[in-house]
Amino acid sequence: MEYTGLLAGLGNPGTQYAGTRHNVGFDFVDIFLHKAEREGSVASLSGSKFKCELWKVQHPHWGLWLVCKPQTFMNLSGESVQPLLAWHKIQPAQLVVVHDELDIPAGEVRFKVGGGNAGHNGLKSITQMLGTPDFARLRVGIGRPASKGDVTHWVLGRPAPADSQSMEQGFATALQTLLTYFRGDAASAARYALSHKNNLA
Repeated sequence: MEYTGLLAGLGNPGTQYAGTRHNVGFDFVDIFLHKAEREGSVASLSGSKFKCELWKVQHPHWGLWLVCKPQTFMNLSGESVQPLLAWHKIQPAQLVVVHDELDIPAGEVRFKVGGGNAGHNGLKSITQMLGTPDFARLRVGIGRPASKGDVTHWVLGRPAPADSQSMEQGFATALQTLLTYFRGDAASAARYALSHKNNLA
């Protein structure tokens, strides 16, 4: 079976991390699967071999995608993503990783291929395991704390109501950004995300 690609939403497993800023990748996967169920087909697969929750999504316009939530904890995400790609013969260029981004205001979205990891341990793990940074990243902004020393508490904390509302609205932009990528290319997706950065309504 030839897959179009792998969509990996990053986060930490366990109810204690649900709804935290670091888990926006998990939250986005839920939104994506909900849309896929309405318009195509979604099948739950056994992901235990790959240390993840795993689904197969088939859509008339998107193709055939694997979708995963690594269950390794954030800093070991590559231990799930790399074996998945290798087993299913999916190239790193066909990978889209959804993750939280401190350097982007809450609710804003960016899309790019390659580049650095900006201190994100999930991206760092995936890059190390794949041996390349050349995969797509759908970046959902969570903003930065007022004090630099509060980063760990910030990413593992839950957003305030105003930020939570912005992030919920930002997920709609993130979804459309991803669908733009499916229909076209990375440059089109990046332009879409930027064009909506000040439109969270």
